[in-house]
Amino acid sequence: MRVLFVVFPWRTHLQHMVPLAWALQAAGHEVRVASGPELTDAVTASGLPAVPVGPEEPVFEKVEREQGEVYHKLVEAHGEQNDILIDVCEDREEVLTWERLRWGSRFLAATSRASNDAMVEELVEYCRWWQPDLVLWDWLSHAGAIAATAADVPHGRMRTELAVEDRARRHFLRVRQEQAPKDREDPLGDWLGQWAHKFGGEFSEEMVTGQFTIEQMLGSMRLKSPSPHLALRYVPYNGPSVIPHWARRAPDKRRVLATYGLSLAMDPATAALSLEQMQGMLDALADVDIELVVTLPEPFQRELERVPGNTRLVEFVPLHAVVPSCSAVIHHGGVPGFLEAIAHGVPQLVIGRAMTDIGERGPRLEQSGAGLWMRGDAPEELEGARVREHVVRLLEEPSFGQAAARLGQELAAQPSPAEVVRELERIVNR
Repeated sequence: MRVLFVVFPWRTHLQHMVPLAWALQAAGHEVRVASGPELTDAVTASGLPAVPVGPEEPVFEKVEREQGEVYHKLVEAHGEQNDILIDVCEDREEVLTWERLRWGSRFLAATSRASNDAMVEELVEYCRWWQPDLVLWDWLSHAGAIAATAADVPHGRMRTELAVEDRARRHFLRVRQEQAPKDREDPLGDWLGQWAHKFGGEFSEEMVTGQFTIEQMLGSMRLKSPSPHLALRYVPYNGPSVIPHWARRAPDKRRVLATYGLSLAMDPATAALSLEQMQGMLDALADVDIELVVTLPEPFQRELERVPGNTRLVEFVPLHAVVPSCSAVIHHGGVPGFLEAIAHGVPQLVIGRAMTDIGERGPRLEQSGAGLWMRGDAPEELEGARVREHVVRLLEEPSFGQAAARLGQELAAQPSPAEVVRELERIVNR
């Protein structure tokens, strides 16, 4: 069968799709990956055929512009001091007012427009010509749902984070029904509906959720959902990478990895730690008997005032190459670091609220006993001394390692990409 993967041009969102695409190819199926041109090199570097769709404009700039416009309107309506867009994980019905929910929907729709609109026209044209048997789209890449609807092709969504936006959407639809008909706006549904109508189709909630969802998150942590889902074991793919010499042998001391993804390099305003807080963490851990490996872009490395003797600074290291040798992992909540630590039974410390689902995933991690979460609602909560306290707990209290090992066993028991391929074959052949 022919399978078209669709992902908006953001590297980490591509990477979680690659192992399943490989498994489909290995099973004899024909695979293509459609995305904006800026992701073409990352797609082809994975060994997969790329289908560039849309213009060259960097997606980050478009998303930032669209989100900024919505936020500006929100400030005009409610002032700077409001929490309407702060926590998409909020689940208390008594605080989920229509005002809060509709602004959240406006914000999500703006993000989706910026991430997808430029790809849609060429993607629909390609989908109608190539005639795939199945479209699999990243959860933020609704262009895949639009194209599949236009070509009347089965489609499924792929997720890594907890589906907090889906839950928020269900709250939104529930409260929307309580409003007067003239006030029942639906920014996300209207946007998807406009595209569906342009190509002769109709909007349905499947354009938001997919006809089914493939979820890589640990099964015991996933949110309940009425939508059909397929569990998928996490298989790491970090892009083209080289294993450095220092990672090819067991460390002399307990190794702790601190990694913060692309956030600091791409958008310092959303980074888990400021450079000042990073320095505080390094200073606070300087007297702990560990080898601290910190991934940090080289320009930021130069801005540090001190690098303790127990610290190794690197720009990049493939997580699957270093995490198995670690006694603890510190990260910003990104799913690769989160699941990589679980896969190898390593306790973890999650710092900050950079990820939209962390308000749900952080507490679930702590409840599992496999790690700790520092919320960072106030800057002083992320002081170096507090980071040190949490890291020492992870290293010295055996219960964290025991719980992490249990989660690792659970993750290993989830269906492999090859097993999910067989499920996808059954879905297409129904």
